[in-house]
Amino acid sequence: MPRRQLGRHLRELRQESGLTIAEVARLIERGAGTVQRLETGTPHRIRLLDIEAMCRVLHADQTMTDALMGLARQGNDRSWWHEYGDLIPEGFSVYIGLEAAAATSTSFSNIVPGLFQTPSYAEVMIRTAYPDNAASDISRRVQIRLHRQKLVTRNWQPLRVIELLDEHALHRVVGSPAIMSQQLRHLADLSTRDNIEIRVVPFTAALPLGEVAGPFGILDFAQSTTGTREPSTVHLEGFTGALYLEQAETVERYRKAHQALSRVALNPQQSRDLLRQAARRFAR
Repeated sequence: MPRRQLGRHLRELRQESGLTIAEVARLIERGAGTVQRLETGTPHRIRLLDIEAMCRVLHADQTMTDALMGLARQGNDRSWWHEYGDLIPEGFSVYIGLEAAAATSTSFSNIVPGLFQTPSYAEVMIRTAYPDNAASDISRRVQIRLHRQKLVTRNWQPLRVIELLDEHALHRVVGSPAIMSQQLRHLADLSTRDNIEIRVVPFTAALPLGEVAGPFGILDFAQSTTGTREPSTVHLEGFTGALYLEQAETVERYRKAHQALSRVALNPQQSRDLLRQAARRFAR
């Protein structure tokens, strides 16, 4: 996964610069095949000097350069723990790049996920997570989160989302009752879109997996014009970092877990009704 992320960002930087693969290869004094393999995430090995040189000729800023160097250092791991503030700068979101390239997101959450958060709900969550941040930084983080939501509302090939939402998310007050009412109405409205399925896993479902399940997401990718397809990736968000898993057996276990939760979840219309009922309760 780090190799794929590295390649995607290098390719985007090159395209923004208007250079061809051959021109970049000449500038860093490497073969065109080397640059192409780096962009497709399939290099035999990653030389840090090559990444540093490409960042220089493609005019990457310091945050992007640091992030790509960190991805290069971790490029040989099959499962990857991304620890914020370690090799990858906190200001660089690995997940956003991965999510933007996906065709389908299948997830289970116990709070309203970022793709569906209202500005007020998002601000409370971010302000709580980063109490020492200046107001301008909080605002920037909120805008980044809201910008992500264009993935599900755009007209051309919107991201397909299948979201299972634990009923706890309907009762845990974030900010105020007014914020919760607005947020739950927003969820209900979003669930009417053809590309969004939101289903609530009710309290009565007990433990369908035999144990408490933490939040997880599975990203699936469309086939490219060359006939290749990036492997599906499981994303597990933690308090200090995120775990990315792409082994087929692991992805399949999480897919089966999602299917088990789906079997006990309310159907889309029942979920929509419950969301609107909860929104009215908070509005009183």
